Amino acid sequence: MAKRSARIERATSESSIVVELNLDGTGTSSITTGVPFYDHMLTTLSRHSLIDLTVQATGDIDVDVHHTVEDTAICFGEALREALGDKAGIARFASAYVPLDEALARAVIDISGRPYLVHDGEPEGQEYHLIGGHFTGSMTRHVFEAIAYHAGICVHLDVIRGRDPHHIVEAQFKAFARALRQAIAIDDRVEGIPSTKGAL
Repeated sequence: MAKRSARIERATSESSIVVELNLDGTGTSSITTGVPFYDHMLTTLSRHSLIDLTVQATGDIDVDVHHTVEDTAICFGEALREALGDKAGIARFASAYVPLDEALARAVIDISGRPYLVHDGEPEGQEYHLIGGHFTGSMTRHVFEAIAYHAGICVHLDVIRGRDPHHIVEAQFKAFARALRQAIAIDDRVEGIPSTKGAL
């Protein structure tokens, strides 16, 4: 089987990003974005998806972390799309429920070639919480929008319950990671592209 890996570089006046990933890894990571909570979330994503992930990102976080966080997610999505190639042999569909203490999140993924995000269920005010002193709760949706759009995948992400802002975000990243792990996995029973159209 061909190696399913990619390297994406993106440089703008707002950020400079390098993302490298290997879909058939063991979940090892080296993450530096300048946003500590985001580093924690990307490390969690790597660990639970079993995707080896290296991220080196710098940006104008003195202005706002928004540019660096979103641009990193864009690069992750582009790298995921490139590493998946023609998607031959993958499971394609997957779902996962992940609890984190009082929080519970559900992720459902289709490696469809068609970008779409449904993001629902965060409690009122979650978007205004500043987590870890840097990461605003509203960034969670931006991250998954950027990944879904640039990877060309359909993601339904629901917070079923939760109280603590940190737990609410982390449960979503873990659920996404577990579902992604299953969706990109090679299934020996799948012959060719898992679509009646013959392409994804």
